Amino acid sequence: MIELSKALDRLGTESAFSVLAEAKKLEAQGKPMIHLGLGQPDFKTPKHVVEAAKKALDDGHHGYVLSNGIPECREAVARWVKRLYSTDIDPNRVLIMPGGKPTMYYAITCFGEPGAEIIHPTPAFPIYESMINYSGAKAVPYDLTEDKDLKFDPDKLLSLITDKTRLLILINPNNPTGSFVEKPAIDYLAKELEKHPHVTILSDEIYSRQVFDYKEMPTFFNYPNLRDRLIVLEGWSKAYSMTGWRLGWSFWPEHLVEHVNKLLINSVSCVNAAAQYAGIAALDGPEDSIKDMLDKFTLRRNLIHKGLNDLPGVECSLPGGAFYAFPNIKGTGMNGSEFCKKAMHEAGVAIVPGTAFGKTCNDYVRFSFAASRDNIMQALENIGKMLSK
Repeated sequence: MIELSKALDRLGTESAFSVLAEAKKLEAQGKPMIHLGLGQPDFKTPKHVVEAAKKALDDGHHGYVLSNGIPECREAVARWVKRLYSTDIDPNRVLIMPGGKPTMYYAITCFGEPGAEIIHPTPAFPIYESMINYSGAKAVPYDLTEDKDLKFDPDKLLSLITDKTRLLILINPNNPTGSFVEKPAIDYLAKELEKHPHVTILSDEIYSRQVFDYKEMPTFFNYPNLRDRLIVLEGWSKAYSMTGWRLGWSFWPEHLVEHVNKLLINSVSCVNAAAQYAGIAALDGPEDSIKDMLDKFTLRRNLIHKGLNDLPGVECSLPGGAFYAFPNIKGTGMNGSEFCKKAMHEAGVAIVPGTAFGKTCNDYVRFSFAASRDNIMQALENIGKMLSK
């Protein structure tokens, strides 16, 4: 009998893709479907970014490049951080990744092993808990559902730190909740974290350009006293509608750069050159597309927030960032999985159950409002009819 590594049994998955597969199967059978499952902007990549990739290919950038990213791309990231946050970072501490997930994987690989503890939010992007479990470390969750607005309490979070804690994971704005923790709370948390020098912070800021109501993004780049033990996960997928380009970047403590670079070499070699030239064009180019997307997302957020709260038995907090709504549907008499199954098969709306993002989320579902206003309105109407039966 062939034996496999027992670590594979600890590995989870991303249920949004399972929802997509089931919805596509029903579509193939002729059932109309509105897709509000995947976290993917429904806008095209800006034209000047696409043209930069074409030019890179025409110019012959077809071969291997440096594993940590071409210098021009890492320097563009440093310029972008300087422009947005008025702070200087060393481009040598920037690593270009094939998307955001490698940063999660490499960070948890650096710190996760039996006996170690890693603190993470729940609900959260599911790959975090999956990778912590896979590493053999103890996953220590802090439950966002204890707050009506699905935000973390800094003091409760800090109370989870022990001498075994190696990594603290923060996601702001949050996927799947759409919650956004504002600067005063982050200021307080950052100050208190100075008292725990053995803890490295992984700040997932991939939705930094989708913050609503003109509020300031409280990036962890703002706290120089934490810089030597800070990992920032960022990228192009959400801000520039480049999910399929598989292009991300992250900032690392100086002592980890060499180790993470070796992980890159051992796993993916490097990110393709043409995508990196496209990334440079995105970071250095006009930001009209970001403003346009945010304006549209704001309208959609307001629409789905009101529409969900108008449904019987549904309660939804106002998303402060990203493009997700995470309503509590307990009042419908269904749990999240039942609600999603009924929505797909009866209402023709594909959404994701809350348990895909954490064990405490049985009474929640996630709606992505990265879809047209017409589709959102139709989805709300269909679910309203479903609930009235």
